[in-house]
Amino acid sequence: MRVVIVTESFPPDVNGVAHCALQTVRHLTARGHAPLVVAPAPAPGTPAAAEVPCPAVPLVHVPSLPLPGYPQVRVALPSRRLVTALTEHRADLVHLASPFVLGVRGMAAAARLGIPAVAVYQTDLAGYARTYMGAGEAAAWRRIRSVHSAADRTLAPSGAALHDLEAHGVPRVRLWPRGVDTVRFRPGRRDAELRRELAPNGELLVGYVGRLAPEKQVELLAGVCGMAGVRVVIVGDGPSEPGLREALPGAVFLGRRTGDELARIFASLDVFVHTGPYETFCQTVQEAMASGVPVVAPAAGGPLDLVAHGRTGLLVPPRDAAAVRDAVWSLAADAQLRAAYGAAARTAVEGRTWEAVGEMLLGHYAEVLAARSVVAA
Repeated sequence: MRVVIVTESFPPDVNGVAHCALQTVRHLTARGHAPLVVAPAPAPGTPAAAEVPCPAVPLVHVPSLPLPGYPQVRVALPSRRLVTALTEHRADLVHLASPFVLGVRGMAAAARLGIPAVAVYQTDLAGYARTYMGAGEAAAWRRIRSVHSAADRTLAPSGAALHDLEAHGVPRVRLWPRGVDTVRFRPGRRDAELRRELAPNGELLVGYVGRLAPEKQVELLAGVCGMAGVRVVIVGDGPSEPGLREALPGAVFLGRRTGDELARIFASLDVFVHTGPYETFCQTVQEAMASGVPVVAPAAGGPLDLVAHGRTGLLVPPRDAAAVRDAVWSLAADAQLRAAYGAAARTAVEGRTWEAVGEMLLGHYAEVLAARSVVAA
């Protein structure tokens, strides 16, 4: 099968869309399919080695500009390279990863060329509009509905996301969750030396991993920073970092970490906290669970599918700093409870490998192609 993956983000970017697109490419290649990736060009000066994470897979870069106020995000400019890529690759199917700008053009090109398209919903644009503009949710949903309604199938990463899409009139929605690397992220990565470095006085390590941006609401950890015997560890970068350094006194900011180094940090935590209420899935929650770490997360969006309250972690009301603090406190006070939650969390994700999720995706592709064949006949 010849598949063109049109993605709004791809490595060296570090985010959920980029990571999922990369894992999709790897699975398609391993199964003998022929993927091609179309993505915004990385920032000028990016090392050549980082630009091509899959040397065996063709990668077409479309000219891009940094998003104003958030330079880590690149926005694709209009370009003929997209249509050329679809045509020259002789695509059987177009996979649109979180279509917003480049993906919208990819959907239009697929429609013109008569190529089936699968759209993967990954970003809560309505939530972002509310966070950054204080309005615009209705307009965001109109755009989402317009793009996804044109696709042969929309894939939602969680039950909450699927319900939102259907409630706003998006047709042909199916569930497609995310995988996790259970070999890289595992309890055995726990590192005593790293723990001594981060908590020299034996403090309980409470961590957050992700973008440092307004929609993530990392400032909700302020109450945890004030707890005796607790050290907050922040992994990631983004526009909110300067303000968060002031809002979270005593927290350790490690910047962006990836790969085995990130896995070592995850496994060395005692509690993982995610604070953002707009997650359509929340990959970092799943990576923490694979690392055997109990999770505190908002009872909203993707975490509702991932965290079994009172068994693998604790769900708290969204945007509630006191609830976050109290949940961390209850886990900090009970080492046996933390161990039980962590073990149950690891067990819960052991079957959620990227290989298993990749096979599910191929099943969706096959159904879309079969439906098109019936219509054509």
